Amino acid sequence: MTVSWNLRAWRIAWPVILSNVSSPMLSAVDIAVVGHLPGPEYLGAVAVGSRVFVVLYFGLLFLRMGTTGFTAQALGAGRPDEIRAWLGRAGLLAGSIGLLIILLQSPIAWLGISVIGPEPEIAVLAEDYVLIRIWSAPAALANFALLGWLFGIQATRTALVTQVFMNGLNIVLDIWFVTGLGWGVEGVALATVISECSAVMLGLALAGTHLRRIGGHWDLRRLADMDRIRWMMRVNGDLFIRSIILQISFLAITAVGARLGAATLAANAILFNLFAFTAYLLDAYANAAEALTGEAVGKRDPVSFRHAVKAAGRGAVIGSTVLTVIFWAGGPFFIDLMTTVPEVREVAREFLPWSIFMPLVSVWSFVLDGIFVGSTWSREMRNSMVAASLAYGAALVVFVPTWGNHGLWFAITIYMAARAVTLALRYPRLSRTVGAAPH
Repeated sequence: MTVSWNLRAWRIAWPVILSNVSSPMLSAVDIAVVGHLPGPEYLGAVAVGSRVFVVLYFGLLFLRMGTTGFTAQALGAGRPDEIRAWLGRAGLLAGSIGLLIILLQSPIAWLGISVIGPEPEIAVLAEDYVLIRIWSAPAALANFALLGWLFGIQATRTALVTQVFMNGLNIVLDIWFVTGLGWGVEGVALATVISECSAVMLGLALAGTHLRRIGGHWDLRRLADMDRIRWMMRVNGDLFIRSIILQISFLAITAVGARLGAATLAANAILFNLFAFTAYLLDAYANAAEALTGEAVGKRDPVSFRHAVKAAGRGAVIGSTVLTVIFWAGGPFFIDLMTTVPEVREVAREFLPWSIFMPLVSVWSFVLDGIFVGSTWSREMRNSMVAASLAYGAALVVFVPTWGNHGLWFAITIYMAARAVTLALRYPRLSRTVGAAPH
């Protein structure tokens, strides 16, 4: 039994890991093709414009997370009509928000670029980038919803196909539009628009094959079920607040690091790349926890719920341990690979131990996030994030003035641990409700 659950978790996780790894490849190509244009303003414009969308879309990740939980529970309950309905509800919500973003494109572009505050020459090019790329907002958000639905039915290999197709097409178009046709920043933005729209069309076509396998029928009355819609809005609202708080917390890391000197800021950026690799793996097992625990909640099956929690947790702990060993053995090599500046190398080595052990600290918050997403216990996730952020803010105030960058890293460690502890305290009550009345 244990082996089969471990395999189920791995089969969900590995395509997500590969999908996550494909995204940095796209970023690297963006930088490479624009970096060969005459003048640094082009690269700066793409960096600024991309950041606008990172911030904008980060708060809308509930379209992915919430949809996974809803769909997984419908799958576990054996309700094919409801599985279809959640795809429709999530798609309609994503499309509506995307159209609103297009309508508000001018203020969004102005506000996003103004907050970042680039030089005027870069700002003009960045605005061109934003005002082109923003037309794919409905497709980008529909992709979030579609990924969430595919994770919910445990079709992560299909999700991998759509993401690799999207990023691969984007890379090809980047090279063609910028290097071949000389379209510059506008070419990078247009490549993203085309690839995101194409990925959604492919995803919907592939989703159709899963719908035929699952069965059921489309029912407009079920799609417009107000109780379900209110549930969706409540859960997504909680997840939105959680995402905004998380974004602010990560921005605070950069803001505090910038006040500790240029070398420290650069060193932290390198070390956070190691944390990004950690997130690629742990996110995958969080997705496995979402799908498997959501299915168990839908079945009202506490035994399956416990097996799902253990399998996802076991895989994540093994993965985080492997990463810790890799960072311990290869950390100095990774640092030298990412910078040739002696001062930055020296500073990064000094603070490398924090990154080495961060996977072992972070693993619990990722897995518990997945469990609570699958169970749609969003209010508890929101409250946990508030409490953890308060602890994090207090740690920054207390430890950074005394310990400098060590204090910053200690505060980050407290933050990740507090996220896990606050959810762990709520876990026993969640576990007891599986098999009882819906939460």
